[in-house]
Amino acid sequence: MKGLAKSRRLRSGRYSQRGQIYLITAATHNRQPFFDEFSRGPLLAHQFRQTQEDGWANALCWVVMPDHFHWLIELGDCELQALVLTVKSRTARSVNAVLGRTGQFWQRSFHDRAIRREEDVQAVARYIIANPIRAGLVKRVHDYPLWDAIWV
Repeated sequence: MKGLAKSRRLRSGRYSQRGQIYLITAATHNRQPFFDEFSRGPLLAHQFRQTQEDGWANALCWVVMPDHFHWLIELGDCELQALVLTVKSRTARSVNAVLGRTGQFWQRSFHDRAIRREEDVQAVARYIIANPIRAGLVKRVHDYPLWDAIWV
């Protein structure tokens, strides 16, 4: 019940505003490292690009970590909840197919934070792409293959 209460708190006050910049974070179920094989990360990255092609979001920056992702977007023509649900659902199907598994792939909820206009969006992006360094996965950002940013 504790997890359900936390999930509801994450959703309370969630607001979707077209043109708003959001930092979205979602983790895999039980923090399983499904993306520890770099070949699986592009399946998630493909979904980020697909939402951009569909006009749902403009991806400013993203990083795929072994058990979660960070995605900095400018929201397009959709609701934030629907955007994340679609990305998570499509990715779960494709990665589960590659792994030959079924069952829950993502944690039910996700975290989002609206970025205020006075915040430095590029500083937020730098923080996101430095995640693999802070996690001890690499020593330099360019040594990690699962990230992108519009400024690079």
